[in-house]
Amino acid sequence: MSRSDLLPSALIGAVASARSMTPMAALAGAHLAGRQTPGRLRRLGHPLVTAGALAMGVGELFGDKMKSAPDRTVFLGLLARIMSAGIAGSALAPRGRERAGAALAAATAVPLAYATLAGRKQAMRRVGQTKSGLIEDALVVSAGMAVVAWALNRRG
Repeated sequence: MSRSDLLPSALIGAVASARSMTPMAALAGAHLAGRQTPGRLRRLGHPLVTAGALAMGVGELFGDKMKSAPDRTVFLGLLARIMSAGIAGSALAPRGRERAGAALAAATAVPLAYATLAGRKQAMRRVGQTKSGLIEDALVVSAGMAVVAWALNRRG
């Protein structure tokens, strides 16, 4: 096993930095498509967890456009990113390396949350909150789906 085996975990952590629920929603979508993750996680495939992850992912996309939406770097925002990135990073890590994948994903998500927030604030000044949010949504959701698809296809 090489360090590149944990690359999907790091990438899903980057996704979580911008949208905390997108990694879980992407995994739920993969589950609905009948795909299994390399990392062993109980309950990830449970129908209630799948439905909840999808609902929270969609809800976050709507909530982000509200003027009252808190910054992603507030305590609860960072906690959500740590948890979602950790779970998704673990699921995308090779079997037996789930803890390393979780740690790497969370360690990626937290500092990048500050970077993605700075980028979003700059975009908001240029094009407004809603438009910048929709652009960020398109990029982050696409990235989340691509990371999960790539990770599941590379397992062989």
